[in-house]
Amino acid sequence: MKILGIETSCDETAAAVVEDGRFLHSNIVASQAQLHARYGGVVPEVASRKHLESILAVVDTALASASLDLRGIDAVAVTIGPGLAGSLLVGANVAKAFAYAHDLPLVAVNHLEGHIYANWLLPGGHQEESVEGTPRFPALCLIVSGGHTDIVVMEGHGHYRRLGQTVDDAAGEAFDKVARLLGLGFPGGPAIEKVAAGAGQSHLTLPRAKLKRPYDFSFSGLKTKVHRLVQGEEGTPPPLPELAVAFQESVVDSLVSAVLRAAKEQPVAEILLSGGVAANARLRQALSQRSPLPLRVPPPHLCTDNAAMIAACAYFRLQVGDVAPLDADVQPGLRIG
Repeated sequence: MKILGIETSCDETAAAVVEDGRFLHSNIVASQAQLHARYGGVVPEVASRKHLESILAVVDTALASASLDLRGIDAVAVTIGPGLAGSLLVGANVAKAFAYAHDLPLVAVNHLEGHIYANWLLPGGHQEESVEGTPRFPALCLIVSGGHTDIVVMEGHGHYRRLGQTVDDAAGEAFDKVARLLGLGFPGGPAIEKVAAGAGQSHLTLPRAKLKRPYDFSFSGLKTKVHRLVQGEEGTPPPLPELAVAFQESVVDSLVSAVLRAAKEQPVAEILLSGGVAANARLRQALSQRSPLPLRVPPPHLCTDNAAMIAACAYFRLQVGDVAPLDADVQPGLRIG
């Protein structure tokens, strides 16, 4: 079964073709990063207008790259939330139009669930199973991105139990905000990672939030600490590379510590890492070194927003007859678990 996936939840216009939830035939992403860099963050109205300009060309390119047209597609999948309302509407309406015009099933996908399903994809598109096979249930999932930081137990396809979440800033949002404080531009995650990678170790230690709920996260206090240091409120500001290293280590340690605690306390078979921040090499390294269970991490290009993960998720939704009506609405505040 070949599924056309469409993703426009934030500032990436994406389309992909995935077969049987595993085999990647095409994955096209038109990034708006340079467009929003001048503002230091994503401007919702600008993002939705750019999606309108790009979406049809991106879909055409995805189909052409898969050597298909819509007659070779078995279903259309689209992100309906969470995300920016205007951006979601562009993708949803285009997907509905394709589904209606070609009499195809429409599958409405939760963006957060989509991130998890990046772990099912075979990036090379090879028509064979990987050595490790498919993820095993129950799986402990860390979804860490610009808008979300959640730990969930995936008990089966479509069945989730949320253990924890951020109580303020998401990890990716904290990276962006601290990058602005350090004058590193947008997007902040890659910028901080690059500076930290070239700096080596740091003697500076930044705080880790201690919360009553053991699987929850908080990064606003860390951001405030960096602000105070940069402004010289606690003495001479530390060198920028040291701040970058210390900040990244604090975020990574907070994430990994919560995951390891959950892996010890929950009856899970393996750990799945996903979301845009999962592309961070230091996070991948730390979790790989410390994990007591098998760890799955998508390649970096499948961690950031893409439509292949949406199409992969949709395949498993279709197996249980989860077809959306053509009047399905977007849900900007959609959650998981």
